[in-house]
Amino acid sequence: MSRHFIYHDIFFTNVLRVLDERKISQRELAERAGISTAFISDVAKGRSNPSLRTMEAISVALDTPLPTLLESTDLDRKTLDELAGGKAPQSLPPGYQRICAVMTDYQAFLALQWDEANRQKIKGLRAHKKRNKPNSL
Repeated sequence: MSRHFIYHDIFFTNVLRVLDERKISQRELAERAGISTAFISDVAKGRSNPSLRTMEAISVALDTPLPTLLESTDLDRKTLDELAGGKAPQSLPPGYQRICAVMTDYQAFLALQWDEANRQKIKGLRAHKKRNKPNSL
C-alpha cells in the first residue's frame, strides 16, 4: 500500500492556482524555473514528485514563497481529510483552523490583527501545557 502525502496535492493545486491568477503558461513557468515543460506538466497533474530544490525553483519563478505553496490551500477540510486517507494532521489546537481567503486590504488588516491575537493565545496554551506536563526520564 502506497502512502499518500497531502502536501503534494496542496503544492500542485497552488501552482495551478497561481498560474491561472497570473495568466502564466506552464511553458513560461518551465523557462523561468529552468525545468523541463514535461516535468512542469507532470507537477500540474500531480504525477511528479518534485524535490525541495525543484519546489524552491518553482516558487522563485512564481514569485511566491514556498511555504505559501505548501501550507495555504483553498481545499476544504473534508477534501484534505480524504487526501490524507483519513484525518489530515492538525497543527492547531481544537477550536482553531487555518484558512486561505481573498479579502480587501482593510479586511486583511483586521484578519492579521486577529491572527496575531490567536497566535499569542495558542502560544500561551502550549506553554501552559508544557509547564504542566509531568517530567519523564
